[in-house]
Amino acid sequence: MLILTRKPGEAIAVGDEIKIRVLEIKGGQVKIGIEAPNDIAVHREEIYLRILEENKKAALETPVDFSSLVSAFSEKKRT
Repeated sequence: MLILTRKPGEAIAVGDEIKIRVLEIKGGQVKIGIEAPNDIAVHREEIYLRILEENKKAALETPVDFSSLVSAFSEKKRT
């Protein structure tokens, strides 16, 4: 892990396309701004972990059988 010290207004560059800037330090919180291309997802860690968990659950679910739904619509069209 790389550990850096920054003051408000200072930034950290990650590669050519990502910049992390310290916006404000107040009490026990640090407000940061992240500039990244739109194709790079940026999430708070707790949100990212929930997304991973939901994706795992979805992968384990039994696939829905849409054939009965398709049949119902096909028969309704014929009438």
